Amino acid sequence: MNRKLATLVMMMLSFVLVFAACGKKEENPGGNETTKDNTNKETTEGNTDTSDNNTFKVGLEAGYAPFNWTQIDDSNGAVPIEGNAEFAGGYDVEIAKRIAEGLGKELVIVKTEWDGLVPALLSGKIDAIIAGMSPTEDRKQTIDFTDIYYKSDLVMVVKRGSEYENATSIQDFSGAKVTAQLNTFHYSVIDQIEGVKKEIALDNFPTMRVALESGTIDGYVSERPEGVSASSANDNFVMVEFEDGFVTSEEDTAIAVGVKKGSELTAKINEILAGISEEERQEIMDQAILNQPSAQ
Repeated sequence: MNRKLATLVMMMLSFVLVFAACGKKEENPGGNETTKDNTNKETTEGNTDTSDNNTFKVGLEAGYAPFNWTQIDDSNGAVPIEGNAEFAGGYDVEIAKRIAEGLGKELVIVKTEWDGLVPALLSGKIDAIIAGMSPTEDRKQTIDFTDIYYKSDLVMVVKRGSEYENATSIQDFSGAKVTAQLNTFHYSVIDQIEGVKKEIALDNFPTMRVALESGTIDGYVSERPEGVSASSANDNFVMVEFEDGFVTSEEDTAIAVGVKKGSELTAKINEILAGISEEERQEIMDQAILNQPSAQ
């Protein structure tokens, strides 16, 4: 009887220890999970533009020289592209570097197709768009923009020796096959040319240059820096500037940084941009034109 009682007591003590241990185990994970949730919540609320306070993720095409391009090394200050063995250089990259430095963050370049830039920003994949993007009213419905960091005029890029090389008016392109980049105001202004053959919009500028070289198109609409870049990179191309040009608004030809609606980055970036003089901005652009890879 005593042996049975002793056995029963031992079994009861064992159950007590097991339940005590289980209770302790549940309490610790619960505490850790709560701490983790609170930390994540604080991080999210304290930084609405990125999950990493130490980085500044910028989206761009890396295919719109001299604003941005792709190259194989870090020469001329190029920055590594995230998840890629290549590097990004150009005017936008230099502006992004100055903004990242002013924010005290590490710059991360996220190579993104033009149509994917706004979705990437809205989803939190990137913190800002610095990609030669104009702050149009249509885009302002979805995202915010900082102050302007560059402004230029519209031009046409044509083949050297073509009948359009010496054009002085956009109306000289009546009957010409003309295109521009998809989902840009460049494409919409083609309608201002009477009798123009408006070709299907193309995805990017390298594709348009190939189309021009092959004769598929007679010209494409661009901004002056890209026109200078194209004619510098290819002797067969000529940039046409107009006396009687396209009718545009200031927002169409201006370029600004795109950020999420209500982002605290807007004011911070504006402060940094204000510290970059017009003279320095032009020097950056001139250097970008000189540094661009010949293939861009």
